[in-house]
Amino acid sequence: MRTRVSSRTPPRRFPCGRVLSGCLMVSSALILFSACEKAGPPSSADKSQATAAAPGSSTPAAVTTKSGIEMISLPGGEFSMGSDHGNPDEAPAHKVRVSPFLIDKYEVTHAMWAKVQLPDPSHWQDNPKGPVERVRWRDAKGYCNERSLAEGLKPCYNEKTPDWDCDYAATGYRLPTEAEWEYACRGATEDSFDFGSADKLRQYAWYGEDAEQKTHPGGQKKPNGFGIYDLYGNVSEWCEDVYSATFYKESPALDPVGPPNPGKDTKRVIRGGSWKSSADQCRVSARQGERTGDTDACFSTDFCGFRCVRRASPDDVRQLMGTPKAGS
Repeated sequence: MRTRVSSRTPPRRFPCGRVLSGCLMVSSALILFSACEKAGPPSSADKSQATAAAPGSSTPAAVTTKSGIEMISLPGGEFSMGSDHGNPDEAPAHKVRVSPFLIDKYEVTHAMWAKVQLPDPSHWQDNPKGPVERVRWRDAKGYCNERSLAEGLKPCYNEKTPDWDCDYAATGYRLPTEAEWEYACRGATEDSFDFGSADKLRQYAWYGEDAEQKTHPGGQKKPNGFGIYDLYGNVSEWCEDVYSATFYKESPALDPVGPPNPGKDTKRVIRGGSWKSSADQCRVSARQGERTGDTDACFSTDFCGFRCVRRASPDDVRQLMGTPKAGS
């Protein structure tokens, strides 16, 4: 029996011992889709942009977690974050270096959410492969902790603190920082879209021009250059950072985590655009601040979802890839 940390203001207890608001439970298995086709999960012959690579290399690597969730291991490094040609809050463009990390290959789906036995808050629940939405920022963090515990990892979030403070040194899952999210989305390019011009966006994203006013199952569009799906459109993705329109003017260069919480009227960063967004809102550097919904009993923002990241040592990555430990 594992020891759980409890929320400060538990409204209700569910069978797994978690405290969260929501609607109904969904039980299903996660099935992954191929890059372009709607039919069936990818076969072993299906090739994404990320292929197996030795930990510590500069090449992204596909891994599978203990709970069967596909992630991409990114090498980290320096990149130009933001834009001097976008909205005012995207400036100035500045050099940032992020440490290596793992990121979910797909947005968190109903099936993934159900694995940790949490009530699903989503508007659309007709397909277990679809992304969860209407997810409060704190509930997304709760999912991260549950997923960590299910895999025997140290949770990143301290649920006894008002903001569920994040321990970035912990081995478990968490929301990406804004810098990690942009690094993953850019796919080693400095353009507004890693695939080139906006007229190709329909090949990569469910957004305002092709989504038909709803979310869609993950993996039906093409992945980005790192082999990650739906970073553009479908659902906007929560980041860990407090939103500040001026933060880029003072951002540290190494692993920035955003400004401190001002204590009231706090907004958190969401990225990537959604099923209702314009092409401009889906750009890699486009930013938006969204209220977390943590104190809103009727949170109905059906375009807010997320994906998880975690820090992993080279030996952790080797184990997930099924390759021998260094020196063995």
